[in-house]
Amino acid sequence: MPAIDLSQLKTLHYHVENPGEEGIAVITLDRPDVRNAQNKRMTYEMNACYDNASRRSDVKVIVLQADGPHFCSGHDNKDTESFAEFDLVFPVAGFAREGQEGHMAYEEEVYFNMCWRWRNLPKPVIAAAQGKTIAGGLPLLWVADIIVASDDALFSDPVVALGVNGVEYFTHPWELGPRKAKEMLFTGDWVTAAEAKQLGMVNHVVPLADLRSFTMDMAQRIAKRPSFALKLAKEGVNQMLEAQGQWTALRAAFTQQHLAHAHNKIKFGIPVDPGPRRKDAGS
Repeated sequence: MPAIDLSQLKTLHYHVENPGEEGIAVITLDRPDVRNAQNKRMTYEMNACYDNASRRSDVKVIVLQADGPHFCSGHDNKDTESFAEFDLVFPVAGFAREGQEGHMAYEEEVYFNMCWRWRNLPKPVIAAAQGKTIAGGLPLLWVADIIVASDDALFSDPVVALGVNGVEYFTHPWELGPRKAKEMLFTGDWVTAAEAKQLGMVNHVVPLADLRSFTMDMAQRIAKRPSFALKLAKEGVNQMLEAQGQWTALRAAFTQQHLAHAHNKIKFGIPVDPGPRRKDAGS
């Protein structure tokens, strides 16, 4: 298939402000009718924008934001678009295989590997979140280097109620600390913007009306720094996390998720536990 045409994006907007020595690439999720749920097309369009911004010499910083009242409602489970519409990014095997092999290959390509790739972009990424960010929407924030939240922002990963351990990119313990991560997962309760800032998941909390201007002001300040020093500073922090075992732990949690999916298929005939339809289920 032809590469994603950045002039014909369907799920987001992309532009570069002040291209040059202090350029800022801005990616804006634009599926407000479904609360910016992430489908395959959004994934590949985001990746194309990240690639473009990373490779351009006139871009210093990348900003990710979202139109509408909410940042992201998670994965779009109604997505029916074929993988044949897109060029696969990773050498993942098993797409056409039966059993859990095919399902794992799909999620490895679209969710796990994409997030790790975006986490390692060579330029600073700032994410701005308003409203609700649920389950699969969380990794879209967690790959960013800096997160700014509006004061109405709420965060939740309720998928333990679906019979799995958490979303595919399982950085909860690093984002929230181990005990709050367990509480988030066990209960499915919301984490407020103020709590997220206190825990270190969010850098700043600002009024909703100021979210975009505050984020762009920060991006402009960072864009004045030398590009190579920014790259090395980011890589230094990321490598520290890898030395702590982050990569190995993420791979283990992803494998555990697919053990849970396989269990649910055997027990219920579907990849998730249908129990959340009960009134006593999580949020």
